[in-house]
Amino acid sequence: MLRLSSRGNYLEECASSVPNNKPTIDDVAKLAAVGRTTVSRVLNDKPNVREQVRLRVMAAVEQLDFKVNLQARNLAGKSAKRILLIHASDFDTEPNSYYSSAIELGATRAAIRLGVQLTTHIVNQNDPAAGSSIARLVREVRAEGLVLTPPFSDNLELVHSIQALDCGVVCIAGGAVMSKIATTVSIDDRQAGYEIGRHLVANGHRRFGFVRGIRDHLSAENRFSGFLEALVEAGIVENDIISERGNFTFRSGFDCAQRILAQANRPTAIACANDDMAAGALLAAHKAGCEIPKDLAITGFDDTPVSEIVWPPLTTVHQPLRRMGERAVEHLAEAGRAIGPDVELIEYRLIIRESTQFCG
Repeated sequence: MLRLSSRGNYLEECASSVPNNKPTIDDVAKLAAVGRTTVSRVLNDKPNVREQVRLRVMAAVEQLDFKVNLQARNLAGKSAKRILLIHASDFDTEPNSYYSSAIELGATRAAIRLGVQLTTHIVNQNDPAAGSSIARLVREVRAEGLVLTPPFSDNLELVHSIQALDCGVVCIAGGAVMSKIATTVSIDDRQAGYEIGRHLVANGHRRFGFVRGIRDHLSAENRFSGFLEALVEAGIVENDIISERGNFTFRSGFDCAQRILAQANRPTAIACANDDMAAGALLAAHKAGCEIPKDLAITGFDDTPVSEIVWPPLTTVHQPLRRMGERAVEHLAEAGRAIGPDVELIEYRLIIRESTQFCG
């Protein structure tokens, strides 16, 4: 058969058919009638390869639809961009493992596809030396890009110090102030919180509890602000809302909900800043003898696997964590150290389940 290469007018006559299985570099070498070292030199754009040979190799690549493994090629040539992903965790409490693992999964998939090196570390968010520890990791890894998760993603001093090391930064769920100095990848947390509040008001609720996250987690605070906005529109003032502050763990959700349900004017709905705390609130409600959602509605946030396996399943907001991790790496792979301020909002969805209304 005859094939015209898009790189020129070179015609390749090929008697063999294209193999059905995934082609390898050896298949390319055989079809082009050269050694695999020559194929490697052509694919890596090395010098000292005759133009006629280069054209023959590229014609074989196109004929076979051969896909170059960018990560393997870059690692072999020690040219891969190095990106560091930092997870925050309070080592004295159980971690929100799904949040971190989902972001890391998306980031890892992007790194493999784009041929960059991704290194992940967990840093204690309550350690006074956390910022200097992250800076040390950046220097040790010789990172060209850094992905920060909350609450580090809202630490302006930290981001300035990392940028001073000539390292690009992308902040997962970074707030409006952070977006003025670094790229942020997030959802519209305030609007998502507003939709939760509006959903509960539409279901007839007028007395509310809210389990907030840690104080420095600004995206979670935005969820609370949006929730309040929906309630104010319905004529409900903040003083009528029982607010407790948790730390995103199941235990803190249980403890906060117990205190909320012990109030004389018990609420008919409790919203939580994440699913783990909402699952804890569900347990507290069951122990208090509440029938859900008849006596008490409960909502979470993130749409983690736990939101579907508890009973009743949680109404929550689907936060596309894997996509957020993926986009963070993509931004850094494209721009590296030169990345500047930007805001990317990823689409979210309100998922309505049996914890707030009878379904089906």
